Amino acid sequence: MFDQGLPGFVLGGADPALGHVVLWLLPDAAAQPLETAALDSGQALRLLGDTYSANAHAGSIRYQNCNQWVAELLALAWGQLPASATPRADAQHWLQQQGYLPTRIGVSNPLVMLAGALLPWLHTDDHPPDAVQRQQFDISMPASIEAFVRLQVPGAQRIEFCHDQRQMVVRQGWVPLADGCQPAPGDQVLPFTPDARLPLMPAGEPAAAPAAAPAR
Repeated sequence: MFDQGLPGFVLGGADPALGHVVLWLLPDAAAQPLETAALDSGQALRLLGDTYSANAHAGSIRYQNCNQWVAELLALAWGQLPASATPRADAQHWLQQQGYLPTRIGVSNPLVMLAGALLPWLHTDDHPPDAVQRQQFDISMPASIEAFVRLQVPGAQRIEFCHDQRQMVVRQGWVPLADGCQPAPGDQVLPFTPDARLPLMPAGEPAAAPAAAPAR
């Protein structure tokens, strides 16, 4: 899962010097049905929404973002959903039954809402009116899919990679890396040098949670 962040994707504000990728390694019992569903173009395309919206509501079929398609594909595969005329609605119903929680994004800056009204890939008409008034939007994001995978698949493993211009940091475990690609004890740090080689990652305990930053 490549987590660019909503502002970086929508507004092109991501720093190209920083990269971030997360891998989820699934046991065969979860991986095989997911692989089958993803490689079946007929099934996968039936879940593809007609209209894209970066902030698509996770409980609506009016729009869809790429994370929502992944979530609905998980539902199709792991819920063994039968073919129907309403595959997306069926998938969303299964996700809700299984405790899937989208990411709630709050917008406190009115200028962001104004900018959103001018961008063709952002919409609010699929969100409940009271949520729009509160400027809170429930959206499928990498974090919500990751939490769902961890909940649904005992034995799933997580490997996180990030890099800046100096080094790559590799972490095994479910504690996310800190902002800015800062390593913690237990992380593997690979400096970018001409002689650097990518060694095999030793098995070990997940990294400890980094110390909390002081409140500001």
